Amino acid sequence: MMPTAFAGLETQLWLWMVAMIRPGAAFMAAPVFGAPAVPIQLRLVVSLAIGIPALAATHFVLPQGGIASFEGVMMVAGEIMIGLALGFAVQIGFASALVAGEVISNAMGLGFAAMMDPASGAPTPAISQLLSIIALFLFLGIGGHLQLAAIIVESYRAMPPGEAWLGARSIQELVLFGGDVFAAGLAIALPVGFALILVQLVMAMLARSAPQMNIFSVGLPATLMAGLVLLAIAAPSIGDGITAAVQRSLATARHLALG
Repeated sequence: MMPTAFAGLETQLWLWMVAMIRPGAAFMAAPVFGAPAVPIQLRLVVSLAIGIPALAATHFVLPQGGIASFEGVMMVAGEIMIGLALGFAVQIGFASALVAGEVISNAMGLGFAAMMDPASGAPTPAISQLLSIIALFLFLGIGGHLQLAAIIVESYRAMPPGEAWLGARSIQELVLFGGDVFAAGLAIALPVGFALILVQLVMAMLARSAPQMNIFSVGLPATLMAGLVLLAIAAPSIGDGITAAVQRSLATARHLALG
């Protein structure tokens, strides 16, 4: 016979598991929290700390057949869907920095200089890695991690467990916002990229006027030096562009959380 003190332990454990699904899925897809360097145990603890009070604010009751029933499986699928959508919406804002870095790296001639990105585990150009680190600091500086936690809590009020399904309009908005990543990345890279194109045009005219000059030995150092100087000059505008992209991603995630 189970002691009285442990009579509701199994139900409480199931509730804790349900509370961890949506924040855990969001953190798995979101930047910073979803990085491979973040221990899974820490991710689970943070998910539980956010999910328990958020779930307690709703009138949630476990399905009659438990989590293993059809209703329970559909509830878990809905929780995973809304969590991944919230985290992926924030991740899209970070992707604009990677796109801008790709454009600048190719214009500088550093497209071959790839580094292992600790966030995604994939090789990325050096400039993309630099801009992703800047985006990470800006995300933490504007309190993006706290805003993401607040967005997850707000999603429980609008879409409690069992009713967390994205509509066609929300999915369309997320897809269209993903298409805006390329526009945002090009806007961030525009000051440096356009100036580097002008430098390359000057090098092309020099190579045309003086064919005996080895343009490869002169053009690459000049382009690299010009790119570094232009990056330093355009750093404020690049930071503003990345901040705007991150804030827009948080606004999209909040709109999804409100249903």
